[in-house]
Amino acid sequence: MRPGKLTPAELADYVFPHRGVLRKDVLVHAAFGQDTSVVEFGDEVAVLSTDPITGAGRHAGWLAVQIASNDVAVSGAVPVGVLITLLLARSSAAHDAQTLMEDADRAAQGLGAEILGGHSEVTDGLVRSLVVVTALGRARRDRFVNSAGARPGDAVLLTKSAGLEGTAVLASDFATALSQRLPPDALEKAQSLIEHISVVPEALAAAAVGVSAMHDATEGGVLGALAELAGAAGVAVDVDVGRIPVLPETRAICDALGIDPLGLVSSGALLIATSNAKAVVRAVRALGVQVVEIGRVVSGPSQLREGGVARPLVPPDRDALWEAIERTEKWSERSGTSD
Repeated sequence: MRPGKLTPAELADYVFPHRGVLRKDVLVHAAFGQDTSVVEFGDEVAVLSTDPITGAGRHAGWLAVQIASNDVAVSGAVPVGVLITLLLARSSAAHDAQTLMEDADRAAQGLGAEILGGHSEVTDGLVRSLVVVTALGRARRDRFVNSAGARPGDAVLLTKSAGLEGTAVLASDFATALSQRLPPDALEKAQSLIEHISVVPEALAAAAVGVSAMHDATEGGVLGALAELAGAAGVAVDVDVGRIPVLPETRAICDALGIDPLGLVSSGALLIATSNAKAVVRAVRALGVQVVEIGRVVSGPSQLREGGVARPLVPPDRDALWEAIERTEKWSERSGTSD
């Protein structure tokens, strides 16, 4: 099997049939397009999400905490804490655990969240260390947001820009290889995007105004997130590709690697479906966060429009990050350099 998420068909065949007992106090169950589970506790709910960091080397601890917490906030919940599992490769240095935890601590401090515990071990069979984070959040029972809530007629908004996380990961982990193809200032700007991965403030602000659904654009990029947002609700989206923001440094890296920025992991970019677009835009922009309307929720089928031509929305079968990693590793091998 190739690296990347399981396909919707694989999830349907091999994963979702095996979910234990479907409890009545679980308000949101595991399903395609659902990144969180919501469990009822009286007047409040606990929102839980788990995510690994597999494609990044540097900043893995920071990314792991931010991305899992993003999913919690996308459900309208305030992050409370995280559990961290560190699986360290045998090739790891003794201080690697400290580096990962320092990054995780910095992220948690910024979110006002506690590192509640977890597990750590050195294990065979890993090329690089892995970090897995489970995040816990809380919200009022009547205020949480269901990712399956998008309705025909809703506006589809996107915050920040496509490919944020992938741009930062590639610029940081393959700086030497990319420095031969990008000017230093572009590479530096790309690396700095790691600080813009959180969507917690804008997600909570949007939820307070009123949204139908939200989805953090993680693996599979904006295209994958659009498909998941629509698929979770059983609706479709009509999207104007020309309105999807792509930063110049993201475009430069993607052009150099021959990959599509819309299919590149995009944590930090938040999709919002809402019938109250003007109010949500005001609330998000008040935080200094860019947000634009890129399309509408429709009854079907999902399509992308570009230059007056419409084509079906087909999510990538794997994130463009994996293809980019393979190409940069080959560049390094040919040039005899290593990042």
